[in-house]
Amino acid sequence: MATVHDVAAYILKQKGPMTAMKLQKLVYYCQAWSLVWDEQPMFPGRIEAWANGPVAPELYARHRGAYTVATIAGRLSALARNNKLTIDAVLKYYGDKSSQWLSELTHKEDPWLHARKNAGLKPGERGSTEITHAAMAEYYSSLL
Repeated sequence: MATVHDVAAYILKQKGPMTAMKLQKLVYYCQAWSLVWDEQPMFPGRIEAWANGPVAPELYARHRGAYTVATIAGRLSALARNNKLTIDAVLKYYGDKSSQWLSELTHKEDPWLHARKNAGLKPGERGSTEITHAAMAEYYSSLL
C-alpha cells in the first residue's frame, strides 16, 4: 500500500510546488475519493480535523514550517494504477483551486464538520480528532 508521502510526491510531480495547505487538502480528497471509487483507503494513517481543515499529521511532520512545498520524498512506484487514476481525477477537479477555496470547501462538508462537532471544538480551536474512513466514504459516496 502507498503511503501519504507517496501520494504527496505524485501530486507535486503532477502540479508542481504549492502551499502546504493545498497539498494537505488534495491528499485528503485523494483519500476520500479512493474510499468511494476504489472502496479502499489509498494510504494508511490518520487524517485529522484541524482548524484550517483536514490534515494528515504524518505528512505535516515532513513539511512543518514551510509555506510552500516543492518536493516530498516518496516512492511513485508504490502507487498502483488505480491510485494514479484516482489522484489524476482529484487533480483534474480540485487541482487548480486555491488553498483557501479548498479549505473553505472542507469546512462546509460533513466529515470535517462532524469530527469537530463531536469533539466539542469551537471554530479556530486546535484539535486532533480523526476524520474516519467511514465518515469520508459515507459523505462522498452520497455526492455521486
